[in-house]
Amino acid sequence: MSQHDDTSGLSFRKQLKAYLETSEGGDLLRNIVEWILQELIELEFNDQIGAERYERSEDRQGYRNGFRERDLFTRVGRITLRVPRDREGSFSTQLFEHYQRSEKALVLALQESYLQGVSTRKMRRITEKLCGVEFSKDQVSRMVQALDEELDPWRKRSLEQPYPYLMVDARYEYVRENGHVESDGVLTVKGVNAPGYREIIGIDAAPGEEEATWGAVFEDLLERGLDSRSVLLVVSDEHRGLKSALRRYFPAAIWQRCQTHYQRNAGSKVPRRERDQIHSQLRDVFDAPDLKQAWQRANRLIEEWDVTYPDLSAWLEETIADALAVFALPASHRKRLRTTNGVERFHQEGRRRSRVIRIFPNRASCLRLVTALAMEQSEDWLTGHRYLDMQVLEDMPELTAATTTIEVMTNEAALA
Repeated sequence: MSQHDDTSGLSFRKQLKAYLETSEGGDLLRNIVEWILQELIELEFNDQIGAERYERSEDRQGYRNGFRERDLFTRVGRITLRVPRDREGSFSTQLFEHYQRSEKALVLALQESYLQGVSTRKMRRITEKLCGVEFSKDQVSRMVQALDEELDPWRKRSLEQPYPYLMVDARYEYVRENGHVESDGVLTVKGVNAPGYREIIGIDAAPGEEEATWGAVFEDLLERGLDSRSVLLVVSDEHRGLKSALRRYFPAAIWQRCQTHYQRNAGSKVPRRERDQIHSQLRDVFDAPDLKQAWQRANRLIEEWDVTYPDLSAWLEETIADALAVFALPASHRKRLRTTNGVERFHQEGRRRSRVIRIFPNRASCLRLVTALAMEQSEDWLTGHRYLDMQVLEDMPELTAATTTIEVMTNEAALA
């Protein structure tokens, strides 16, 4: 039994401590990364065969048959991992291809910062520790070109099928441009395609998220083949520039205001002690079984808060219809299309990586890393489970006139 196997029943912290205590010395950071990656491979293998080591399970679909060692080259040096094998020989981990692509982008950003002399003393120590100093501008340039030759075609790929649903969001990164540090937006468009699988179909790094910058992202989608008439619904926050660009490029689509953002906006309009209550009441509205009942609950909520916080009540009355637009969709689709939380989870992974860099040496470096992460995430989604059963859309032909439909439904329900 290996060092790794002895720790299966312990907590994360205790498992890591036990592994480090029994590892053969060496660099602490490398040992931590090695342990984490080994855990990820084990979890991936357990998912495929349907059981953990020594577990009795009716869902088991295979049995272990030893392991093979494989080296992974990372920014903390070479790591040797034990890849499990099953008796049928069908297990093939996706970790190596995915990890090394985004690792390359991260290391290149660190090296570019180092070579351009823009890193802080802390950043310089990290770069020397993780990348070493035995690299030149020519070497980095060649690596950049090689990685861009893989990432650019993916980012510019043709969109040859309909994408009925889009989720749109942005996050911000610090980027050095023309000698100044700017806060650039990472603009992301996640789509659900006709077969019901998710993928990231648009990603860009731009100075802010004004109408022009979002417009450039949407125009690129259309030029690559996306039919704006096939888009039934777009989910986003209420950023003014984003909304204007959506109206221009997807005028026939339903706009769903992200319910998570909406709850935060509502909470900001009352004292902190009242926020849990308004959040809970809005969740009750959003969880209604149909649009008519959602409006009944919303109207009661508006009347209740009119007594103590009339400004909140007026705001709710004016805006809540935007957060209820998702009720025009089949019931089985609503829960997954009422927020931008899925895009935000992807952005959290980007923040985790970029935290090491702190300030990207240029916009291209930022775009390179986020594209690598987007490509990897899309590959996982497209080879995983189907996100939505899209067959139900065929039973709702009225959604092809989405804007008119939601306006009629909203007016009828609000007056009921």
